[in-house]
Amino acid sequence: MRRSLITTASRSTRLCMRREYSTVLNSTIAAKDAPPPPVSSSSSSSGSVLQRAVNATAPRTDWTKDEIKEIYNTGLMELAFAAASVHRRFHDPTKIQLCTLHNIKTGGCSEDCSYCSQSSKHKTGLKATPMVSVDTVLAAAQKAHDNGSTRFCLGAAWRDMRGRKTSLKNVKEMIKGVRGMGMECCVTLGMVDAAQAKELKDAGLTAYNHNVDTSREFYPTVITTRSYDERLATINNVREAGISVCSGGILGLGEKPEDHIGLLYTLSTLPEHPESVPINALVPIKGTPLEGNNPLPFTDILRTVATARCVMPGSIVRLAAGRITMKEEEQALCFMAGANAVFTGEKMLTTECSGWDDDQAMLKRWGMSPMKSFSKKQAGGCAV
Repeated sequence: MRRSLITTASRSTRLCMRREYSTVLNSTIAAKDAPPPPVSSSSSSSGSVLQRAVNATAPRTDWTKDEIKEIYNTGLMELAFAAASVHRRFHDPTKIQLCTLHNIKTGGCSEDCSYCSQSSKHKTGLKATPMVSVDTVLAAAQKAHDNGSTRFCLGAAWRDMRGRKTSLKNVKEMIKGVRGMGMECCVTLGMVDAAQAKELKDAGLTAYNHNVDTSREFYPTVITTRSYDERLATINNVREAGISVCSGGILGLGEKPEDHIGLLYTLSTLPEHPESVPINALVPIKGTPLEGNNPLPFTDILRTVATARCVMPGSIVRLAAGRITMKEEEQALCFMAGANAVFTGEKMLTTECSGWDDDQAMLKRWGMSPMKSFSKKQAGGCAV
């Protein structure tokens, strides 16, 4: 009898080892075979909210601020464990998306974003430059591709696309060229209307980045030249055009924990969750109003990443600006708690970025590997 029990246990172990980590598409089977571990809590209400998140087989967009607050305020070790459980139900925890961000138009922006070196309102010493050529961008994209990046992102320092027909034409050529290399392509071009979004979609754009930055309540203290609702309007135009939405925020702007909750509330209650959610840590830049801000504690970053994973289980959660200041062990803890993308390469627009070689070596040390282009799937089954 003892030998029979051991044989049965060994067979089950081998089956579990062979089973692939899956997206929500086959998570019903995974959930049946291996239900998620229970989540304990000193608060029955908090435990109930977190337990429902851990048990979820599909994203939900009807979160309340109180629910997100309860998850966010869960003991950090318990929260990280719960987020790791959610992550494994919706994603392969060994895969990290490598993204490279390229600046196609530097400086001279008319916005007054308090954190940004490219605003014409701030004296940062950054010189405004014209838009770079299509060939220059495609050469940079090829280099990123050769170094293992599977998503190439284009950023332009301007408020919107009004009156930029030539620029839009060039951006579309860049998109087509990047897609021709087999890479995903994302752009961040400020505000776009419905017609412009459709043109970008027709060019083959994978995703459009438009961060909401912070909570609705704290936003006016950071930016005055573009309203929160204008940001949401651009996100709606992009989504209606059939382009995946990339939208996240920046931590360390002087906000309070309730603003992290408010940020996640905004993103998790959109009609569809963003396909990717960049979590940036402020890089204080001399000459900007926020140059004197102190670094945010790592625990706040981890708590935000883990909560984002719990409330937006199908989204890619990306460690973006400021990652270079994080220790490798801190990054690994974020990966465990649900982050599954990074920016890598030579530059993050105007700030420093971890390099390809360093990131590849880090992933290897932790038993991880780059995600392939277009290999992820959104909840609902649409490949992006």
